[in-house]
Amino acid sequence: MRDGFIRAAAATPKIKVADPVHNRQEICKIIEESEKKGVELLVFPELCLSGYTCNDLFLQEVLLEQVKDELKTVVSFTRDRHMLVFVGLPWEHEGKLYNAAAAICGGELLGLVTKTNLPNYSEFYELRHFTPGMETPVMTDWLDTQVPMGTNLLFTCKEYPKLTVAAEICEDVWVPCPPSIRHALAGATVIVNCSASDEVVGKDSYRRELICGQSARLICGYVYANAGEGESTQDLVFGGHNIIAENGTRLAESKRFAPETVCADLDLERLNAERRRTTTYPAPDRSAYQTIRFSLGAGNRAERSSECKNGQDQQKTGKAVSDIQTDEKLLRYIDNRPFVPHDMRERSRRCEEIFTIQAMGLKKRLEHTGCSHVVLGISGGLDSTLALLVAARAFDMLDIPRSQIHAITMPCFGTTDRTYQNACQMTRKLGASLKEIDIKASVTRHFEDIGHDITVHDVTYENGQARERTQILMDIANQVGGMVIGTGDMSELALGWATYNGDHMSMYGVNVSVPKTLVRHLVRYYADVCGEEELKAVLLDVLDTPVSPELLPPENGVISQKTEDLVGPYELHDFFLYYVLRFGFKPSRIYRMALQAFEGEYEKEVIYKWLNVFYRRFFAQQFKRSCLPDGPKVGSVAVSPRGDLRMPSDAARRIWMDDLESIKLKENTKA
Repeated sequence: MRDGFIRAAAATPKIKVADPVHNRQEICKIIEESEKKGVELLVFPELCLSGYTCNDLFLQEVLLEQVKDELKTVVSFTRDRHMLVFVGLPWEHEGKLYNAAAAICGGELLGLVTKTNLPNYSEFYELRHFTPGMETPVMTDWLDTQVPMGTNLLFTCKEYPKLTVAAEICEDVWVPCPPSIRHALAGATVIVNCSASDEVVGKDSYRRELICGQSARLICGYVYANAGEGESTQDLVFGGHNIIAENGTRLAESKRFAPETVCADLDLERLNAERRRTTTYPAPDRSAYQTIRFSLGAGNRAERSSECKNGQDQQKTGKAVSDIQTDEKLLRYIDNRPFVPHDMRERSRRCEEIFTIQAMGLKKRLEHTGCSHVVLGISGGLDSTLALLVAARAFDMLDIPRSQIHAITMPCFGTTDRTYQNACQMTRKLGASLKEIDIKASVTRHFEDIGHDITVHDVTYENGQARERTQILMDIANQVGGMVIGTGDMSELALGWATYNGDHMSMYGVNVSVPKTLVRHLVRYYADVCGEEELKAVLLDVLDTPVSPELLPPENGVISQKTEDLVGPYELHDFFLYYVLRFGFKPSRIYRMALQAFEGEYEKEVIYKWLNVFYRRFFAQQFKRSCLPDGPKVGSVAVSPRGDLRMPSDAARRIWMDDLESIKLKENTKA
């Protein structure tokens, strides 16, 4: 385990009904294979040590005794293996038989989780053999000691307490109020399910939705291991349908009708961050639970503590689990463009929804203020293009002529013919009013007034142009009785790549929560659906134009100032931004994820460089975000100071930079 990722596996052994010796051999073989893959949490199916379909053979003493003997062997087999294992088996306690899951780690039987909801219909007659399990744990005999037995058991990792595992068995998750609900409310971050669910037509889809939905509802990881080949086919067929899900996302799924082990890395830090920010998710109440501590380190024995009286967690944190496992590639997909939909059907639906949200926000503001005119600066770049498209949609909703959208192009020292022509053609094709105001003379006069040498192309040279443009837009808005529409996007705001009181300011910012990578897809989507070939050609050329503020003179008529050469690739910065704001991850963790997400696209030195730039600019430029104009929120991440990012402008970045520095120290040590 490292950086909060736990490698989990759901396995279906090829068993023989009522042959615990054979089944134990198969289980141990899978444990050994899983250890080589770095698995730390391994789940087997319901009653797999005996076979689920034993029926009345469950009442045979010889079978129950042999199951216990084979359990001893499995427990011993886990010694010196850094793995928590759940194995289904029948267990006799005080003259009654229980359907149970044995939790095993480090050569110890930690506890026995009992099934509470026993089906007794159609082909399932579990009540014929088993007694519903007790919720409140009791002690049951095991060798020369006793272990806890019951449903309300939590298994917490000593080195990494965020890994708290609870179990339910098959039917338990299908009932109206599954035990996993109270397990999660007691603090379980991972639910395991030892199951024997038969196959009938269409059941696999329902099972998949059920497990993924439960993981979403509980904000947890869910590891579901199902019985499969080897079970009796007298009346049923079991498909071995194994599923690993996390907060509604299916991470891994087995093929049915073949014994298979599926693995995935669960992100406990992400789950913890999600619960932390969800204020409706209550604080854990373990008063009815017994916590059993286990270790994924060598040579440590499990510690048990009953918390039924006061519910206080007295766990002590040991060395970090990250010290145990080597650095390796994660068994999970990491989206390198988390703001962007990838499936084409989903892309169309999502882009249409975002356009509508942006337009509805502007529509409401225009209705409320009584404005029937808007003013925006059109540059031929991506952001102003999107703002113009949104304005056109809002005006159509209000049945206001698009001619009352005043698009102002303001060429200056850095404007190229390509962007100028695109801005003009796009505005005309959309039916908006176009006005050109060349600002070279006014900016030159301004530099003379303040005594700035026009040949010095510094920040004054650049910002003087940006503020002149904003002044013109504001004054024209006064002339027409309208409002200025901001064009800047969320990526620029995160980096502070905006001139304070220049393009930073407007009366309503329609792109304020749209990151640059998503801006591209929205413009591309509009180009695909607009139905006008000439407009589509212009939009595609805008997409093909390098991102630039065009504040420095061009070289041979070509853009000389490319934003991404100066502040870094926006696809990297959007990746950083998503995980910083959505989950609050540490820089070192984001770096590790970025290495995998952008493998083959960026070298690690490049990723480290721009991650450093991101944090430096993100902290230094908060003062610009602290006074943002209003604008609609379109996704789960935004930087509005009124709700989404209440960050002090004077916050120190030291500890984040220290964590970044630790990356270099570790890499130098390895070298």
